[in-house]
Amino acid sequence: MLLDHLNRKLQAIAAQDLTRVLRVAESATAPTQTVRGADGRAREMLMFCSNDYLGLAAHPQLAEALVDGVRRYGAGSGASHLISGHGRAHEQLEHALAAWMAPQIPGAQALFFCTGYMANMALLSALGDAEAEIFSDELNHASIIDGARLAKAPVQRYAHCDVAALQPLLAASRAKIKLIVTDAVFSMDGDMAPLEQLLALAEAHDAWLIVDDAHGFGVLGPHGRGTPAHFGLCSERLIVMGTLGKAAGVSGAFVAAHPTITQYLLQAARTYIFTTASPPAVPHALLTSLQLMASDEGEQRRANLKRLQAQLRSGITHLLRDYPHLGWQLVPSDTPVQALIIGENAATMGVAARLDAAGLRVPGIRPPTVPKGTARLRITLCATHTEADIRRLLQALRDAVAELPGNAPSRQPLVASA
Repeated sequence: MLLDHLNRKLQAIAAQDLTRVLRVAESATAPTQTVRGADGRAREMLMFCSNDYLGLAAHPQLAEALVDGVRRYGAGSGASHLISGHGRAHEQLEHALAAWMAPQIPGAQALFFCTGYMANMALLSALGDAEAEIFSDELNHASIIDGARLAKAPVQRYAHCDVAALQPLLAASRAKIKLIVTDAVFSMDGDMAPLEQLLALAEAHDAWLIVDDAHGFGVLGPHGRGTPAHFGLCSERLIVMGTLGKAAGVSGAFVAAHPTITQYLLQAARTYIFTTASPPAVPHALLTSLQLMASDEGEQRRANLKRLQAQLRSGITHLLRDYPHLGWQLVPSDTPVQALIIGENAATMGVAARLDAAGLRVPGIRPPTVPKGTARLRITLCATHTEADIRRLLQALRDAVAELPGNAPSRQPLVASA
């Protein structure tokens, strides 16, 4: 019965063009990577799907730091943090992250988690007790949604980035503890939350602002200190979660907050207490990652990202002007996440397949990851991409559009190379 039941569900997923396919990367994370598809064939692909925004995942200094960490501390931690798994490297990283976040959160302490998903589960389930109420942006990441589901607090969803919609919800709340939670950079759109206005609301309504800075940490703000730094925020009411497997290039995540909050998480966060600590080589390597992000090299990489973003947006804007009947939409974004909304699942996956055939990996994102009717190409840029890579992507997009039925351009094709 179970297998029949699951087969019916799999068939229903396929009928909606929602089947997910696993691919295998056979080389290091980089703009050009060897990838083995479902057909078992390995190909060299130009990748526009990684969250390795600064291109640090295969950085020689970072790789050497990871090896050095293994030499010093071995392969594993052996236990959970509170038993014997919390080593010197974990402590050093937490101190470094606390110092990193101190300009935004006075007196901040940091707690290191195995993953960003676990960090968000910890935050929402531990702080969202029966005396609290959670106010969550409707487009928040799945880890926030799942953390809120585990919380005992009621959850109010507010319209995406809509401060005017959130204000009356906060005003009407009688909860002793009010928790506003938002992505800083929304992972499927690339837009930024209005953190200045959200913090002002938090201060006006005696609330706390939880910021998931997974896609801003290392990329935005002075020296890559993150989205709160980008907006110049400083408040004890800020609780920041940042991931360390995206721009930082390694693995893990952290929560930075007032010391009372991190100390409470140490006592109550189940995803911290009841899991084996990350191998100490990981936080050891992340110390080098922080140094690279804050260095002149980190500044140069962020500057190159900005140039690539401008080149890509210019080229896609020209494409959409040439084919106005497509009805596609390039979501406004000043981040490495660039979303091109196509609409229907089949059409989106058709374009993704054409790009794939041309040797470019640009994932099609469909519901339930994004709202129904907004399937899209999620294009992510890395500092190690080149202008030639962007030109190749833009030309491949033009070729894919030209292959669609009835798509004669309204004027001469143009590929921007800004």
